[in-house]
Amino acid sequence: MIIAIMMAVIAVIGMMLQRVFQGPTVYDRMNGLGVTGTDTILLIILFGYLDGRPEMYVDIALSYAILGFVGSVIIAKYLGGKDV
Repeated sequence: MIIAIMMAVIAVIGMMLQRVFQGPTVYDRMNGLGVTGTDTILLIILFGYLDGRPEMYVDIALSYAILGFVGSVIIAKYLGGKDV
């Protein structure tokens, strides 16, 4: 069951990467990157359950989530302009 869910998540990541590369606007590309990051976190945790050590993979996923959040804030600040 976990493998089937992982394959579905990989399919969604593929569709979102298509949106990232072919998105008509910058906001579509940002949305695609956000969904890809979230699905990657889910994929890391599911792999942890397959490996039998989910606690280690949850720590890795949390670190990845923090990096993704900081990156999103930086990109949003850049797209929003230079006003402080």
